[in-house]
Amino acid sequence: MAPREQTAGQSVMEGYFHEVAALLDSALATGEAYTAWFSAEASDFVRMNQGKVRQPGTVVQRYLDIDLIRGAKHASYRVSLAGNLVADRVTIVATVGAARAALAEVADDPHLLIATDVRSTREVRGGPLPAAEAIVDQVLASAHGTDLVGLYAGGPVYAGFANSHGQRNWHEATAFNLQWSLYHRADKAVKSGLSGFTWDANAFTSKMDDARAQLAYMSRPAKSLPPGKYRAFLTPAAMEDIASMMCWGGFSARSLATKQSSLTRMHAPDGDKLRLSPGVTIAEATAEGASPSFQGEGFVRPARVPLIEAGRMTGSLASPRTEREFGVPANGANGWEGPESLAMEGGALAAKDALEALGTGLFVGNLHYLNYSDRPAARITGMTRFATFWVEGGEIVAPIDVLRFDDTLFRMLGQNLEALTAETELLLASDCYRARELSSMRVPGALLSEMTFTL
Repeated sequence: MAPREQTAGQSVMEGYFHEVAALLDSALATGEAYTAWFSAEASDFVRMNQGKVRQPGTVVQRYLDIDLIRGAKHASYRVSLAGNLVADRVTIVATVGAARAALAEVADDPHLLIATDVRSTREVRGGPLPAAEAIVDQVLASAHGTDLVGLYAGGPVYAGFANSHGQRNWHEATAFNLQWSLYHRADKAVKSGLSGFTWDANAFTSKMDDARAQLAYMSRPAKSLPPGKYRAFLTPAAMEDIASMMCWGGFSARSLATKQSSLTRMHAPDGDKLRLSPGVTIAEATAEGASPSFQGEGFVRPARVPLIEAGRMTGSLASPRTEREFGVPANGANGWEGPESLAMEGGALAAKDALEALGTGLFVGNLHYLNYSDRPAARITGMTRFATFWVEGGEIVAPIDVLRFDDTLFRMLGQNLEALTAETELLLASDCYRARELSSMRVPGALLSEMTFTL
């Protein structure tokens, strides 16, 4: 097979993806079909410690997930690719052969559902980023005189879908994620971050200035608070942690159907439904985030799937398998039915007025170690982290020692929610265990009349 001619505007990776898909087409035997998921990245990583670069590097990797199908039987394999079709041809053909042999041993899958209506798409998001060296130089210069620890990850991430019906979907997102902490001593630190599709030097400077200002408060003696209920303002970074718990099966159509979702009580028969505050509106907003507009079985996602509107649960995320098993129409959800581009609308509180609106209470910069303490009740627990301060009269008084909270989503985002900030922040996932993730959240800050702390 001759190399495919690259179309104008295509990246080398996109051209290679189309070559791989064509090879898969030619490798099929009579009666066989396939779906394939291509994932790749070309990422710069820079780890910083004590205000210096400690570990720079670049990762280029490509993976292909092949699902070979015959009737209701299917077998899946994943292979790592070199990026050169001459070198990869043997690997791909051998993998198809291994899947073909496995089909003889597997049973029919009663819940198999793949896309058969051809809906090809192409998306390229984000523009060229400055060189990693230039970004890191700005970070270190801005942090001069502080003990900075941080990680920068940036560059293009790719996803592609192909099937034997001729469908081709391509997603290419060039983005960055910068996370850093300024340490005072021991566990006393201020954590901040910036992510997006375009490097904004002014936005970074503003974030660093805020972090430096908070670091100055960390030198004050810490205040120990007894367990109890306190007014609290949660920054967008803290709200991301709260929203992440909602995403942990909360919006899954399968979990709702089997009553394993933490939000089941919002999905109960009409007379028993719980509601959140009317100010809470949440959607899976694929068009606004970083994730692809297609999923592993080839179904194209709507630009927006409403989940909660004005406090009422109005939708869920349903995968193709859930449609087959429970009759809930699929809407482009992934296999685990979790949001990948969650967006929560803001409110009327200006972020600059948050401390004044808080008055006396806790300014919570970050949370960690979150988990469910009672999933059916949507009760979650976790710890305050880094820059969390005691505020009096709208002014920061002192950092606080670590606290554990234990409260329900229904209270925090329901009766106890006083206001949401007008400004929302786009937070790209920083996870990069096997590869950089393409998920994101857009969330506001939140002012709570009370939040329950137990330790």
